[in-house]
Amino acid sequence: MSQDIREFLPQPCDLLALGEPTHQEPAFGAVRNAIFAQLADLGFRSIALETDRVAALVVNDYVQHGTGSLASVMSEGFSHNFGALQANRDLVTWMREHNQNRPEHERLTFHGFDAPTENTSAPSPRSYFEYARDYLHLDNLDIAGVAGDDHRWSRDEAILDYTQSPGTTPEAERLQRIGEDLRTKLYAHAPDLIASTSRSDWLRAKTYLEAGLWLLHYHWQAAQPFSQSDRQQLLLSTRDTWMAQHVLDIRRVEASRGPTMLFAHNFHLQRNGSGGVYGAGAMLDSLRYENYYFIPSSIGRSDVLELAEPEPSTFEGHLQGRVTGWGLIPAASLPAATRRADINPRKGYFPLDQALVSGANAILHIAG
Repeated sequence: MSQDIREFLPQPCDLLALGEPTHQEPAFGAVRNAIFAQLADLGFRSIALETDRVAALVVNDYVQHGTGSLASVMSEGFSHNFGALQANRDLVTWMREHNQNRPEHERLTFHGFDAPTENTSAPSPRSYFEYARDYLHLDNLDIAGVAGDDHRWSRDEAILDYTQSPGTTPEAERLQRIGEDLRTKLYAHAPDLIASTSRSDWLRAKTYLEAGLWLLHYHWQAAQPFSQSDRQQLLLSTRDTWMAQHVLDIRRVEASRGPTMLFAHNFHLQRNGSGGVYGAGAMLDSLRYENYYFIPSSIGRSDVLELAEPEPSTFEGHLQGRVTGWGLIPAASLPAATRRADINPRKGYFPLDQALVSGANAILHIAG
């Protein structure tokens, strides 16, 4: 076991994906921060978390330029209530302090690579299209009149009941055409737009616009007359596809600056799928655009997760006897083991299993 990430990094490594088995145990975020600090010393210049990409632009403004206050950034710059997590607050604070007095090309960048959706809801694309419209100075384009009431899109029923979804309405089809036209104009006038604003401003407008188009597609999927379980699986797959596209977009921007660290649930980052459903990590790894390195995490004991000492025959049990505090170990060195069974489903802990370990390069284990 080692706490030195240098012992595990291949050369080259463009994407280091660190997964966590649950969002409810704060220890994983704390260790993530320690590892990212090591990576920053090794030339990594960006981190991307499982949080809304558009909202995260606010966080990056703060860590790069000090725009806004820490309190406002934590409340506005994270989705899924992740701004309330102390580890995320510590990360943002550290990144801001790290970037001060550094030239811009050496500053660390903060990204989100998730969608602006929750488990049972998704917002209207209106505000995302309006941002792009305003950037393009198309003042007479009435998007709100086409989209209608935001609540019609964002209510839970629009996702949970396909008959209540606006995703296949004439208004949605018209919004789709508007969004595609905005995208054409954004690219067609890119030279003038970038000259009069900046490349970062153009990319910001593109990020908003792409989010609106993805949201339209997500709502269209929610309107499909499938069973609830099939539609839910379709939406989960759509979300991970969206996440993978976000990572590809982020890497186009960051490739010349240095590698990127990803941090999300193990499910999103793992190489192997389940029942034909693949996470963003499996998609990214299969495309082979860049070198993808995956480290899932596990834990031995946790009061938060109501986990006692793991059984010795489990993967966590094998790891528990080899680590004090936390540590990294090559995945290939783990013997075959059983899946942990002493979990409380309400706590959301997903134990290590053979498929997850087989698709990993290393394992991060926290003793607890």
